[in-house]
Amino acid sequence: MASEATRILAIHAHPDDIELQCAGTLAILKDRGCEIVCCTMTAGDLGSMDLSRKEIANVRRNEAAASAKLLGAEYVCAEFADLAIFNSDEARRRVTEIIRKARPEIVITAPPVDYHCDHEATSQIVRDACFSATVPLYRTHQTDPAGYLDHIPALYYVDPIEGIDYYGDPIEPQFIVDISEKMELKLEMLACHASQREWLRQIHDMDEYLDSCKRWSAARGKELGVDYGEGYRQHKGHPFTHENVLGELLK
Repeated sequence: MASEATRILAIHAHPDDIELQCAGTLAILKDRGCEIVCCTMTAGDLGSMDLSRKEIANVRRNEAAASAKLLGAEYVCAEFADLAIFNSDEARRRVTEIIRKARPEIVITAPPVDYHCDHEATSQIVRDACFSATVPLYRTHQTDPAGYLDHIPALYYVDPIEGIDYYGDPIEPQFIVDISEKMELKLEMLACHASQREWLRQIHDMDEYLDSCKRWSAARGKELGVDYGEGYRQHKGHPFTHENVLGELLK
């Protein structure tokens, strides 16, 4: 059973990415006493054919907050713009502050290789910010900054969309989490993002929002011999921990 003090930060690019990629795992961790913070880098400000950027951003922040509420998690937005996340000094300092405020033992983020530039930039920024969050003299230029961390959080990457790289070749997870008991909640959280479903209908002629999530979760689950699963890889480059902290919590 996890300690009540165990904190998890899930940070991905857009509202609905967390739900698609790791909500089942987060729900299990919540049941085991972990405190969860969900962060999106953007508020989805380009995701509409009809509303202004400000209007759709407000809609999507509210949808993300409603989803997090179902999980019993805190929601924050880093307030980057869609298609404008870059691995810059300013971006790293902003995300470093988010990590310091969340004070996580574990960070779950976007994969290094994925179909969307915002996903890949998020992955790089979060990786670097996990390190810089421990450097006392690395200032975040906040009026009331959080203190530095005394250790680097364990870092995990979710699956890329459809589990493939740029060439359509599979990217295999290091381990898969059985989320069968939480699949219903995962879909309920994803359904909070009604505006994203409508956006995908209009721009990509897609109306499989919930079904595609269910199919992919079933595909990962099949590899484990269960109904539904979510795949992960751990960042083990120097000086990150090699201990599978997430795996131990989920045993």
